[in-house]
Amino acid sequence: MTRTRDDEVAATANGIDEAGGLVHDSEAKAAPLGARMRLEDTNAFSGPIAVPRHATIGETGIEAIPLALGASVFGWTLGPAAADAVLDRFASLGGTIIDTADSYSSGRSEMIIGSWMRSRRTRDRMTIATKVGRHPDRFGLAPETIRAAVDDSLERLGTDRIDLLYLHGEDPSVPLAESLGAVGALMQAGKVGALGASDFSPDRLIEARVLAANGLPRIQALTTKYSLMERTPFEGAPELVAHAQGLAVLPYFALANGFLGGQVRRRSEVRHDARGARLAKHLGRRGHRVLAAIDEVAFAHDVQPAAVAIAWLLARPTVVAPVVGVSVAEQVESLLAAAAIELHRSELVELDRASA
Repeated sequence: MTRTRDDEVAATANGIDEAGGLVHDSEAKAAPLGARMRLEDTNAFSGPIAVPRHATIGETGIEAIPLALGASVFGWTLGPAAADAVLDRFASLGGTIIDTADSYSSGRSEMIIGSWMRSRRTRDRMTIATKVGRHPDRFGLAPETIRAAVDDSLERLGTDRIDLLYLHGEDPSVPLAESLGAVGALMQAGKVGALGASDFSPDRLIEARVLAANGLPRIQALTTKYSLMERTPFEGAPELVAHAQGLAVLPYFALANGFLGGQVRRRSEVRHDARGARLAKHLGRRGHRVLAAIDEVAFAHDVQPAAVAIAWLLARPTVVAPVVGVSVAEQVESLLAAAAIELHRSELVELDRASA
């Protein structure tokens, strides 16, 4: 079931404050930029800079600006030096959540992040969200596999704790209670701070909540594919369950593999690699219609198209911090601008219509 904007306003009016990037439509038009921003001394060299107000990740106690840096390309299309430049820019602008997984580049993503944190001494400033369950050497969610995978991730990251641990997909061969029990032991040991789920079905999320009522760790966050170009899989039952359970949703592929950045509009411009192939599937009538709607809004707000796509996600009632990867450090600032954009009701309606 697709929710209307009226439903979203009603759902968010009493449940999420401005720290989550959402305000009632009647306030959105009048809210000045300063109401959504604050000064923070995030960098000894830059001094105080304006950064978005923080959002809270469920009941984890984790607070961050409403954007997470996706590190899936670290060690794949971005080498250590380029990744360090992206991380430097993200941290200098107030970013804190880094999203990775033990399976990204077979662990090289975690290694790059760990090396950067050691060299910059930034561990205590960053929130590390990683996933276990899909590394070729630690596949699945059996208790012993989870324990070993977490220890491996801690070693690669060079840290003693994972702030937010996601179970990376479902494992029907293992009772969920056993997986949650293993995470609970890791939390008691101080190795894991909070629990999230990646691409869990509504039924599995409901099962997890029932188990949590009996003392097992509670899932606080959900990461799943969601964007203007891919709405159907999440909208409906997954979104309703996430809202009912108070889950913080951190959607990945928020820019549809870069398509919503608007840099590629013809098949002749598509790169001949795996990411290009995923982007190319959006080049069609619907994709061009979405880009046209984004262009109009971006022009009105004097921002980049990608920022509009992120702002649309932040207007959804359950979304707290979209996960976005970048290829160069210069792209980080324009994406962070999305957290300060107040989309008007008519703009949201047009984006909804174009992407339907």
